[in-house]
Amino acid sequence: MRTVLSAFRVLEEVAYTQPVGVGELARRLRLPKSTVQRALRTLWTAGWICPDGAEVTRWVLTTRALHIGQRAIADLSVRDAATAIMHELRKETGETSHLMVREGDRAVLIERVETEHPIRAVIPLGSAVPLHGSSNGKAMLASLPREQVREILGGKLERYTGRTIVDWDEFFAELDRVAKRGYASNVGEWRTDITAVASPIFDHDGTPVASISISAPGSRMTEDLREGYGELVIEAAQRISATLGYRLPV
Repeated sequence: MRTVLSAFRVLEEVAYTQPVGVGELARRLRLPKSTVQRALRTLWTAGWICPDGAEVTRWVLTTRALHIGQRAIADLSVRDAATAIMHELRKETGETSHLMVREGDRAVLIERVETEHPIRAVIPLGSAVPLHGSSNGKAMLASLPREQVREILGGKLERYTGRTIVDWDEFFAELDRVAKRGYASNVGEWRTDITAVASPIFDHDGTPVASISISAPGSRMTEDLREGYGELVIEAAQRISATLGYRLPV
């Protein structure tokens, strides 16, 4: 298994840095040169890479990777990539998992996996929630330029509850916190009875195309739980983003 994982890591690094040699790959991946060399030979034998020129010193992808990638992009949607992971989140937390995308100044629910608790936060599929008052919305906005955020939200931040952030400086400071820790939280900012944490999902271009969250009645999601759930949605979002072709910065 370790050998297979090393080969995949080498393949991905070749894709992003080609043409590339053994020494550079070993440094970037922090792997022994011998391990990288074996992986390269295996990938060459399988037809995934080939030498860049007559000398076997630098490597590039073959069209085999291109054909596979085109099939994946054509068939894959955010919902497809997220559904199994949402079920894992529900199993780990016992709470509802939501998947949302941005439409204008709203976050729209496109998939959910419901909790089995009789008391739950119910949001029908297709529902729209305010970006600035929801964890899903803040997660998608956090990585965008602040002027773009202003354009998306318009001139005024509408108040929904006593906890809704309606001051621009305060809201931008909140987005900075979200970007730094990797997840957004919402404690009664849209509806007083809903608490949630969410993390952004990025596509292959690094665009925040969706967000995944864990939602529950506020009485059931304490501050300690929010921190733990925040780490879970970060991991879930990273896995979904990787499936969509996003690569975390080295």
